[in-house]
Amino acid sequence: MEFLVMAYDGKDSEAGERRLRARPAHLDNMAVLRAAGVFINGGAILDDQGTMVGSTLYMNFESRAALDQWLQSDPYVTGGVWVDIEVKPIRLVRST
Repeated sequence: MEFLVMAYDGKDSEAGERRLRARPAHLDNMAVLRAAGVFINGGAILDDQGTMVGSTLYMNFESRAALDQWLQSDPYVTGGVWVDIEVKPIRLVRST
């Protein structure tokens, strides 16, 4: 099942530093999930100044429960980066 994850960073003065600290581990995690066919695509949400303030992810999990389980272990969650997460089931159009 495909999902859109929209995750927003905290707005406190330490939010940017938390993101930078957790980013390498988060990107490593995404590489593993891409190889497994779970992470489809995604990227940073930017503010008007071009600063990363959140993330969008297109994911393919067996169920919402499996996605929720993964979320609890992602470095952006465990590192306190993402503070507001919205998940929507979707159906992506595949180009061939």
